Amino acid sequence: MTGRDILILIPARLTATRLPGKPLADIAGEPMIVHVLR
Repeated sequence: MTGRDILILIPARLTATRLPGKPLADIAGEPMIVHVLR
């Protein structure tokens, strides 16, 4: 990586027990993971 390269990791488990598929859950017309990225 050089001076301006950035790597961001957002943990998103699709196999959650309480809410399976949570990162893809629709919130206001978009998947939750999109809201997290913004």
